[in-house]
Amino acid sequence: MNVDARIQQSVVDNLSNRPLPILTGPFVIGYDPGTESPGINYATPLRAARITATDVAKLIEEFRAVSRRPRLEYVVSAAPGLEELLLAAGFTVEERHEYLTCEPGSLVVPPTPAGITLTEPATPAELAAMIDAQNRAFGGDQEPSEADIARIGRLRSQGGVAVMALTESSGCAGGGLAVPPSEGVSEVAGIAVRPEFRRRGLAGAITAGVTERLFTAGADLAWLEAAGAGSWRVYERIGYRPAGKRLYLVRPQ
Repeated sequence: MNVDARIQQSVVDNLSNRPLPILTGPFVIGYDPGTESPGINYATPLRAARITATDVAKLIEEFRAVSRRPRLEYVVSAAPGLEELLLAAGFTVEERHEYLTCEPGSLVVPPTPAGITLTEPATPAELAAMIDAQNRAFGGDQEPSEADIARIGRLRSQGGVAVMALTESSGCAGGGLAVPPSEGVSEVAGIAVRPEFRRRGLAGAITAGVTERLFTAGADLAWLEAAGAGSWRVYERIGYRPAGKRLYLVRPQ
């Protein structure tokens, strides 16, 4: 199985681990009733599936049935003709991303910035502190909910990774996650550093900390996507390399 196929299968498996996944024809929807976030409630095609316009119409109806906005993320090569079907059904392209991958032999673990300790959150209070730091880093001020805390706790109980950056006096400066590995593959996501702690190398240290823990636990391929040129450089410095293309599409409810 090539890298594109492994990444796409890992997405299928990740969505299938949502609390109430919905399998509809050649798609799986990662439905989570605890949140309306489109970054969690989205669909992806099953690998090597044959997809028709009728399948897409049924997918839209399934999203409507659970009051979620129809949205997909997938590796482009996994469903070459899907974009045209989705555009014809009223979807629009949200993002086109190139994903990066890292293997154990290419990971470079940088030093952690002075005054900061990387650790795994062990209590609900620590999970809340990490989620709060991530929310603020991404420009939001939403307080962590019980559903947020339960979701990350569930991720960790299934073999996922969570890492938080603790300061000596200012609490949590940031954090990052990795979903439970599927056949040795895991997505690293949610890498976030509060604005006042940026430009110290902390994002790279958090990403490397998450990735290293994945590899120690037995994963052999980590992947992620960069939000911009700055993030891209951070990830390349610790051993991630461009590997393939992913597509995001969304449709009005």
